Amino acid sequence: MVNGLIDYEFQDNCVDYLFDKTTSADSKKVITVKASTGAGKTVILIKYVNFYLNNTNEKTAFIWLCPGKGNLEEQSREKMERLMPSIDSRDLPYSLLQGFNERSVTFINWELITNRKNNALKESEKKNLFDCIDEAHSKGIKFFLIIDEEHLNNTKKAKDIIDKFDPVYTIRVSATANKVAHQEYYEVPEDEVINAGLITRAIYVNEGVMENDKIENDYDYLIDLADAKRQELLEGYKMVKADVRPLVLIQFPAARPETIKAVEEKLASMGYTYDNGLVNIWMSDDKIVSDDLTKNNGMPAFLLMKQAVSTGWDCPRAKILVKLREGGSEDFQIQTIGRIRRMPEHKHYNFPAYLDLCYVYTLDERYKQGLMSELDKAYQVRKLFLKKGFEDFTLVKELRNLDNDNGLGERELLKLIYNHYANKYNLGTKKAANQEILAMNGYSFSHEVDSKVVQGLFRSDETLSNATSSQKISVKTRINTHTHGIQLMHSVDEIKKITTIPAQRVKNILQRLFRKGKRNSRKLLSLDTSDFYAFIINNIKQLKEEFREIMATQDKQLSFIGEAKTSKFTIPDTELYKYTEVKQVELMKKNVYEGYTNEFLSSEARKSKSERLFERFCEDSDSVEWIYKNGDAGQQYLSIVYVNGIRKQWLFYPDYIIKTKDNNVWIIETKGGMEADRSKNIDRQAENKFNAFKSYAERYKLHWGFVRDIDEELYINNTVYTEDMHGENWVPLKNILKI
Repeated sequence: MVNGLIDYEFQDNCVDYLFDKTTSADSKKVITVKASTGAGKTVILIKYVNFYLNNTNEKTAFIWLCPGKGNLEEQSREKMERLMPSIDSRDLPYSLLQGFNERSVTFINWELITNRKNNALKESEKKNLFDCIDEAHSKGIKFFLIIDEEHLNNTKKAKDIIDKFDPVYTIRVSATANKVAHQEYYEVPEDEVINAGLITRAIYVNEGVMENDKIENDYDYLIDLADAKRQELLEGYKMVKADVRPLVLIQFPAARPETIKAVEEKLASMGYTYDNGLVNIWMSDDKIVSDDLTKNNGMPAFLLMKQAVSTGWDCPRAKILVKLREGGSEDFQIQTIGRIRRMPEHKHYNFPAYLDLCYVYTLDERYKQGLMSELDKAYQVRKLFLKKGFEDFTLVKELRNLDNDNGLGERELLKLIYNHYANKYNLGTKKAANQEILAMNGYSFSHEVDSKVVQGLFRSDETLSNATSSQKISVKTRINTHTHGIQLMHSVDEIKKITTIPAQRVKNILQRLFRKGKRNSRKLLSLDTSDFYAFIINNIKQLKEEFREIMATQDKQLSFIGEAKTSKFTIPDTELYKYTEVKQVELMKKNVYEGYTNEFLSSEARKSKSERLFERFCEDSDSVEWIYKNGDAGQQYLSIVYVNGIRKQWLFYPDYIIKTKDNNVWIIETKGGMEADRSKNIDRQAENKFNAFKSYAERYKLHWGFVRDIDEELYINNTVYTEDMHGENWVPLKNILKI
């Protein structure tokens, strides 16, 4: 026991693991620790730092990086000073003045060094961060990086700063981590944390929600369930003589003012207000928080919050989470549950059993682990430099002409969408018959909003995120034009995102097609207002699919109106490529970048099979002099303008530029091929891109082609696009570029 701190075996085991790995010469340089919220991640790290400093004489400085939300770096530093006062702990401003001294621990808020407006990186009278790092390196000081809640800061700028520290070891800690090949990995067993009484035995999702419930109002329904559970828990704590007042967290994904107001009015009708201290709010621009909020016997019964409170905030009496839907189809972020899993007195009560659970109420249908992104994937990133001799190579790249990118007008769009439905489903002028046909083709005509929600007990976050269909029940919500008006606009926004058609225009077209109103020749259905809302919300996936099909259509009238803007393309001097470790490294000699190897062609780093096959083909081909892999997006890469079925301009980035030994330049786009007579191509715009590509190549007198694979063999086409590759237009690539 250290300074009154209880020792848990699972924490000490993790400390031993970290010490062994950071004192072993053959350890991998990144060590990932997965530990559930409530396992005491901060305590584990403090114990580890203390143990390392007490058992080594290395000239080491620790850098402890925390996310900006919630002042976690201040909380972590205060905890270290309380538990291990002998350690030299400091904040960033102090280290900028004194330097990163050996055996020190500097706690840094990510916002200070990644925010564009920060002062830490600016030249000033103080030494800036990079100067201090260089000075420490010159003194032989080695850096160990601790990255807490690291999934929140996987940005390029964050990586640049990590690279500058050039740490000997980096310890990443998160409740949501993946095991990857190029990192050491340790997982604190969640069962041991549960058995220690630190977190709840399980998560109860939607207790009291019954199959085929008909809900009048989402917010009222969930808040009533949550308050009934809060009162039950309150009585349970009294039974066991625990001075605990349970807290309900109400989470707003977008924190729309109208949603917050509706919830405030609901709570006030139940006797819970800001004025009587029973309601607190914690938003970025609105904060009313009582001094006793996080105390076990604190007065507030409800806290209105956004996602920002999910990190760096410790309130063990929070036992119930209500997640509201503001758009209708948001994912439930699993890591938020960590806020309600801690046990308020660090023990289980066993009886009544419901005190050892936490409770989630939500009508969300999808549950998503908030896993780490770029830095935690199975691949790493390496910067490569352009070989000499390629600096002067240029091509013309096209850019969208924003002065001429209005697309079809509303009347033309309405006609196009109407014709799509009429032709695809053989619809006519009789609205009732049209409804029957659409219903037979999978469209829902329910009068309510239908949802399939999770219901039941779950031992862990992982089991919840993998909930099966047998653990879901159907509920129906009666249409309310106020609350579902927000959901309707969210559905409209989803169509807007994939089409770039303004939201109001999308809504107008949907109303003219499907809603009762003024007679027009393009009306397919005649739904009343509430049924129209239900139709759009329930069928948004299918509606988006229809719009994608429409955008992929070809028409001779849809040629690019006006000239695309152009600029000069040159091969970038440096490039970042994803790679993974391979058993035997082979240099790819024909690539334009120094040090390009087969590590960049592993299936983990390069998902596209046709790309992997094409690069290996070029490496082995006697006809190919060099090859360049183009980027997927960005002004530095080669781009070509194409126009989709609604006359909107888009850019696509052909995958490769190669030069052959007969001095010809080829531009190649790869797509998924065929397998068992089935296309693997997932790009709906392939034909539009193909035709634009063909026109571009003719204009600039370049060789070009789409390349796809069948049974490990590559085929090229630059005549007429077809999804089926069995026609004569798909020619073996080896007949064009000799091996």
